[in-house]
Amino acid sequence: MGSCFVENIGKKLEYFKFRNFLNPFGILFHPSAIRAFLENVRSKKRFSEEDIFYHNEAWHFFGAHSDLNSSDKGEILERLNTAVEETAEFLRSATQVIITPGTAWGYRFRESGKVVANCHKVPQKNFSKELLEVKEDLVRCVEIVKELNPSAAIIFTVSPVRHIKDGFLENQQSKAKLISAIHEIVAEQSNTEYFPSYEVMMDELRDYRFYAEDMVHPNEVAIDYIWERFRETWISAEAGQVMKKIDGIQKGLSHRPFNEASEAHQKFKKDLQKKIEEIQTSHPQIRF
Repeated sequence: MGSCFVENIGKKLEYFKFRNFLNPFGILFHPSAIRAFLENVRSKKRFSEEDIFYHNEAWHFFGAHSDLNSSDKGEILERLNTAVEETAEFLRSATQVIITPGTAWGYRFRESGKVVANCHKVPQKNFSKELLEVKEDLVRCVEIVKELNPSAAIIFTVSPVRHIKDGFLENQQSKAKLISAIHEIVAEQSNTEYFPSYEVMMDELRDYRFYAEDMVHPNEVAIDYIWERFRETWISAEAGQVMKKIDGIQKGLSHRPFNEASEAHQKFKKDLQKKIEEIQTSHPQIRF
């Protein structure tokens, strides 16, 4: 759960066929938004029309990303309620929960006094922007996860994406608040850990050739590098062997032959199917 960098790591986990559940409310940058989402999961919240609003010819929810928006009122409510139900079910059996906040800057909706996850292009005059204390929100995230699944390990990481629109100094202030709060929590709470994706980006990859064209987001080379650090830290050697086999299958599935009817390609397809069947025999949950 968390910032857009969650999507990068989530795609890697998906590629290697780890059972995962990714950002059910869409990208959430602020710890307050992640906490609010988990509170809804804990309380088995059922969303109704009073929770959503109509703006720019679509229905929105301030606690979720615009990915869940819809022009149909019933559809957005179904998306929200389904996300809460599926998260509750998945969390009960999850072995690891990765929480990746991106910023400590929050936008408070003046009318309700609540910090929103997304402004949904509502005019800026309706919000106040604040650099918020984040530890309480993150501690509450830990408490809810442990309540729903006491055995789950919680991995915190701070998004390496810089929020330059806030300003260079303001981005550093924000990241410092997140990092400081998380280190305090990890020192105080059992079964919590910290993975330094932000520090890897800032210190090991301190060159603009590791950024995308916007000079803010990590490019594919940087994502692959941070993924390798994550894999070395959190994924066992035994699982690594399975990942190599899955990688070979994935590359085989993406292969486009010059001549699909050729004898060589038919043999290639037969060998690939055999590899898939071998993997699925030992890991029945894996599907290609």
